Amino acid sequence: MKVETHLPLGKVDPGLREPDVTLDLSSVFDAARMLDDVGYDGMVLTETKEDPFMVLSLAAQATKMISLTTAVALAFPRSPTVTAMSAWTLQRLSQGRFILGLGTQVKGHIQRRFGVPWSAPGPWMREYVQAVRAVWDCWQNGTPLDFHGQHYDLTLMVPLFNPGPIEHPHIPIHLAAVNPYMCQIAGEVADGMRPHPICTRNYLQDVMLPAIRKGAGKAGRSADRLEVCASPLLITGPNEEALEQRRRNVRARISFYASTRTYRAVFEHHGWGDLVPELSLLSRQQRWEEMPQQITDDMLETIAVVGTYDHIAERVWKRYEGLATRIEFSIPVDGPAGREQLQTCVRDIQRGFPES
Repeated sequence: MKVETHLPLGKVDPGLREPDVTLDLSSVFDAARMLDDVGYDGMVLTETKEDPFMVLSLAAQATKMISLTTAVALAFPRSPTVTAMSAWTLQRLSQGRFILGLGTQVKGHIQRRFGVPWSAPGPWMREYVQAVRAVWDCWQNGTPLDFHGQHYDLTLMVPLFNPGPIEHPHIPIHLAAVNPYMCQIAGEVADGMRPHPICTRNYLQDVMLPAIRKGAGKAGRSADRLEVCASPLLITGPNEEALEQRRRNVRARISFYASTRTYRAVFEHHGWGDLVPELSLLSRQQRWEEMPQQITDDMLETIAVVGTYDHIAERVWKRYEGLATRIEFSIPVDGPAGREQLQTCVRDIQRGFPES
């Protein structure tokens, strides 16, 4: 199992997943180089407060081994040609280590934050991936650009704007997914899927992977070749006492996700569907302090992986054994001892914990 981590490493509770901080860009070079030294297989960056393509370009110059992934960049606000160019440039800069992770965002953000008309996200994403690959094919192989779809008609590529072939032309595309239809799209056209942190082992096993296989079968592809990149919510710390605050933090994060209808399928799969409208109402009324109380211990431990630093690596590996090919994982790093603990965890997940 390959192990990735999210920047900024060691400064954010790993249970929160999406850091509510602005990244210190001056630290990216040193942080990325440390990930190479620790032995990580990859680093990822989500598009929240920074442009992930720009930040990963800094990391590409600092590293030699790890993969660099936008996990995820938002597809729909960008033209496929713009995304193709950013990915092509990063692939050249990293000498073949870039992975293009794409996500849809929800309707409200696409319309009101980016000013882009909304459309059904599944078919749109399928066409988007196909359009990006058509541009790459034009640049690498000289194939005339002649792509036609519902959203995009791409027919013009003059020499001035054609960067030409590169040494590592295959850029894997991973799609963020929760609901079965987007998983099916990943199976049809992508190289990997990145389940949302809210997705449980059972939901991944019972709903998402069958949908990937369905999509792959529809396209005449083998689902076994697709990567599954899990990004679990973690409740971890040096001792049991330290876990309590992290339980509160993750309980709040789960209640936020549960208030959003995008993630309802996961809760319904576990028989928790009635919770979604209740939390949605509390959210609209801005009764934030009441929301975490609705998340039971059973929900918390089904969604999150819980354990002290001495046990968290084994529990993460066992949670996703046989289901995921990549895991996002980190623990806070505080001095040489913290770095050594992190390095041990990373190596343990990479090796696995076979039954004796």
